Amino acid sequence: MSSLPLLSLRGVSKHFGAVQALTDVELDIHPGRVVALVGDNGAGKSTLVKVIAGVGPADHGLIEWEGRAVQIKRPHDAQTLGIATVYQDLALCDNLDVVGNLFLGREIHRIGILDEVEMERRTRSLLRALSIHIPDVRRPVAALSGGQRQTVAISRSLLAGPRVLLLDEPTASLGVQQTTQVLDLIDQLRDRGIGILLISHNMGDVKAVADEVAVLRLGRNNGLFDVNTASQEQIISSITGATGDAVTRRSPRAGETEL
Repeated sequence: MSSLPLLSLRGVSKHFGAVQALTDVELDIHPGRVVALVGDNGAGKSTLVKVIAGVGPADHGLIEWEGRAVQIKRPHDAQTLGIATVYQDLALCDNLDVVGNLFLGREIHRIGILDEVEMERRTRSLLRALSIHIPDVRRPVAALSGGQRQTVAISRSLLAGPRVLLLDEPTASLGVQQTTQVLDLIDQLRDRGIGILLISHNMGDVKAVADEVAVLRLGRNNGLFDVNTASQEQIISSITGATGDAVTRRSPRAGETEL
């Protein structure tokens, strides 16, 4: 692991009126490492992603890129640094085919007209390099499976050659086979040296691909765990704020004997 993080957050805070969404959050993302960001609903995960992506800039704190302080005030700032984001809704256009979605907003022109041949060639080349199997890249994405749609969204984010990739619940609502396809892609991206921040509620997915688990609770850091050494119970306890299993800690009902 590189000693110098690609992206560092130091004392990042964000509020919405009287609501303090993030308080003094710290986070490091290294090249070729997957950091899983976990926490209960309302823990501040999505807010933190929006801060990094420039959608909702931080109110206080320091953001560093390769050791130098940077300002991320808008999405263009993040993209210029080399940060790409794939949100949970994917933001795909169902009526467009795979090629059209990959190059939406960055179309290739030749002599004033769209160069469909070149865009299709680059699409096939990218999917092949990522071992993504979509037989017909001219098929509307509305006709693709959930796993294929997710891989299309991730592939689109890679066209600009990002060095940090933010993935918001990429396996939500996917079946087992489709989830495996997406997790395999995350493994490939890590092997390519991309730093990945993975938001997930699925501990199985976290254990499968993450190197570290960063826990947010009520907008604050509440633990950083090495996936290889930390137990699932430790991580869940950090998420819930419990010192033990929440089921075993509940008060017994009348007639029950506490163990």
